[in-house]
Amino acid sequence: MLNRRRFKQLSFKNRLALLAKKVSEKASQMPSGPEREDMPRRARQAETASHLDGWINSPGLQPPEEPPKE
Repeated sequence: MLNRRRFKQLSFKNRLALLAKKVSEKASQMPSGPEREDMPRRARQAETASHLDGWINSPGLQPPEEPPKE
Protein backbone atom coordinates (compact mmCIF):
# COMPACT_ATOMS: atom_id res chain seq x y z
CA MET A 1 0.00 0.00 0.00
CA LEU A 2 1.29 3.48 -0.83
CA ASN A 3 1.54 6.09 1.87
CA ARG A 4 0.19 9.52 1.03
CA ARG A 5 2.12 12.57 1.97
CA ARG A 6 0.15 14.51 4.53
CA PHE A 7 0.58 18.15 5.31
CA LYS A 8 -1.44 20.74 7.13
CA GLN A 9 -3.05 23.32 4.87
CA LEU A 10 -2.60 26.92 5.93
CA SER A 11 -5.60 29.21 5.98
CA PHE A 12 -6.07 31.61 3.09
CA LYS A 13 -5.27 34.56 5.35
CA ASN A 14 -2.03 32.94 6.54
CA ARG A 15 -0.99 32.05 2.98
CA LEU A 16 -1.52 35.66 1.89
CA ALA A 17 0.48 36.98 4.84
CA LEU A 18 3.28 34.52 4.06
CA LEU A 19 3.25 35.59 0.40
CA ALA A 20 3.49 39.26 1.38
CA LYS A 21 6.45 38.51 3.64
CA LYS A 22 8.27 36.47 0.97
CA VAL A 23 7.71 39.14 -1.68
CA SER A 24 9.04 41.85 0.63
CA GLU A 25 12.13 39.79 1.47
CA LYS A 26 12.76 38.98 -2.19
CA ALA A 27 12.45 42.65 -3.14
CA SER A 28 15.09 43.64 -0.59
CA GLN A 29 17.55 41.18 -2.17
CA MET A 30 16.96 42.16 -5.80
CA PRO A 31 18.91 44.81 -7.68
CA SER A 32 16.97 47.94 -8.53
CA GLY A 33 14.91 47.77 -11.68
CA PRO A 34 11.34 47.36 -12.91
CA GLU A 35 10.86 43.96 -11.25
CA ARG A 36 11.95 45.28 -7.86
CA GLU A 37 9.69 48.31 -8.22
CA ASP A 38 6.72 45.97 -8.77
CA MET A 39 7.38 43.90 -5.63
CA PRO A 40 6.06 46.35 -2.97
CA ARG A 41 2.80 46.65 -4.92
CA ARG A 42 2.40 42.86 -4.93
CA ALA A 43 3.11 42.72 -1.19
CA ARG A 44 0.50 45.43 -0.49
CA GLN A 45 -2.04 43.57 -2.63
CA ALA A 46 -1.49 40.36 -0.66
CA GLU A 47 -1.79 42.22 2.66
CA THR A 48 -4.96 43.97 1.50
CA ALA A 49 -6.47 40.66 0.34
CA SER A 50 -5.63 39.17 3.74
CA HIS A 51 -7.39 42.03 5.53
CA LEU A 52 -10.43 41.76 3.24
CA ASP A 53 -10.64 38.02 3.84
CA GLY A 54 -10.61 38.62 7.58
CA TRP A 55 -13.31 41.27 7.27
CA ILE A 56 -15.52 39.11 5.05
CA ASN A 57 -15.23 36.10 7.34
CA SER A 58 -15.71 38.04 10.58
CA PRO A 59 -18.53 36.83 12.82
CA GLY A 60 -19.92 40.38 13.01
CA LEU A 61 -21.17 40.27 9.43
CA GLN A 62 -24.61 38.83 8.96
CA PRO A 63 -26.52 38.32 5.71
CA PRO A 64 -29.49 40.63 5.28
CA GLU A 65 -32.78 39.23 6.46
CA GLU A 66 -35.41 38.59 3.83
CA PRO A 67 -38.78 40.23 4.44
CA PRO A 68 -41.54 37.79 5.38
CA LYS A 69 -43.47 36.47 2.40
CA GLU A 70 -47.21 36.92 2.52
